[in-house]
Amino acid sequence: MRYVIFNADDFGRSKEINDAVAMAYEKGVLTSASLVVTGDAFSDAVEIAKELELDVGIHIVLALGRAASHPSSIPHIAGRDGSLPSSPAKAGFLYFLDPRARREIALEIEEQFRIFESTGLRMDHVNGHTNLDMHPSVFPIVLRLAEGYGAKGIRIPRDELLLSLYHDRRNFGSKIGWALAFSILCRAALRRLKGSSLKYTDRVYGLFQAGAMREGYVLSILDRMKAFSAEIYLHPSMVESGERYGPNPGDLRTLLSPRVKEAVEERGIRLCSYSSLPERGERIWNSLKYA
Repeated sequence: MRYVIFNADDFGRSKEINDAVAMAYEKGVLTSASLVVTGDAFSDAVEIAKELELDVGIHIVLALGRAASHPSSIPHIAGRDGSLPSSPAKAGFLYFLDPRARREIALEIEEQFRIFESTGLRMDHVNGHTNLDMHPSVFPIVLRLAEGYGAKGIRIPRDELLLSLYHDRRNFGSKIGWALAFSILCRAALRRLKGSSLKYTDRVYGLFQAGAMREGYVLSILDRMKAFSAEIYLHPSMVESGERYGPNPGDLRTLLSPRVKEAVEERGIRLCSYSSLPERGERIWNSLKYA
């Protein structure tokens, strides 16, 4: 017995992304989506989620996006137009080194949670744009608010480097760097999660192949996956975004692929969201029951 979440990031950023999410949920294997509360198509995304009864979480944006707070209240992390840092790396250094920025991060993240709560949607999960929520200055804030606002799960991006390299050796150096950095960050996050009610999967796929989650790679994941549970996150869109790791039609085709759907059925995989993911005690029982 295996449980897999197919999640779409960037829900609400544009109408093209929203339409792709709706199509992938109705006709493909998509089980949930992560909402950008400052996205240009935020209201449309909320309507779609309610109409389709789609499980939705919050996609926290701390770089490469627009702030939810008024710029005057967060002057050290946002420009006068409300834009957040354009580089995740620069944002990471800023949030680590500047105590004023750290105070403003807490304000900004909570404002994004408040906006999500105002929609009336149940918070299925929490994750971050470019995984900046895993930053050591950010994760404690995210964890506190996720628990306080009733989120069911949280993404801990423990991807498999060797599987990604076996499938695609491009960006070899970057992947090695990401693997080292996120290995440290994930271990620290898991220590903080001890005693928390938040669920998390044993594996998360999407870190090393962001923007290129093609059918062959996802089939390899489903075929080789040994973990009891996994999240596979993609960035579907009806059109190319022009971003290196951004939303794209290729990820949508993967979610709509008949071969992917057949692989799920043939391997007895249960599709779910964080809300329907078994609790850890239930996971252990199921592992013994179906051994």
